[in-house]
Amino acid sequence: MVTLTELQMKEVIVIEDGKRLGHISDLEIDGDRGKIISLIIAIRDKKANFFAKGEEIFIHWNQIVTIGHDVILVKDVNTPQLYPENSYPE
Repeated sequence: MVTLTELQMKEVIVIEDGKRLGHISDLEIDGDRGKIISLIIAIRDKKANFFAKGEEIFIHWNQIVTIGHDVILVKDVNTPQLYPENSYPE
């Protein structure tokens, strides 16, 4: 069994390029089935302050390759973008 505290201590790393995403800040849980849907990683932005919420990355459970002793290896992760592809100002 792994607790949330133990998961939060593990660093999340993208297996394809070794990019360090950070640590888990929250979980998305299916309340009906009692299963984890995704891990949530808060992106620390230098511009964010106490009142502004930073960007988040959602890592779906099927993107997890392995949960090791010190790290969680994930695949196919798209980092958040300032402007989504179809919402550029004209």
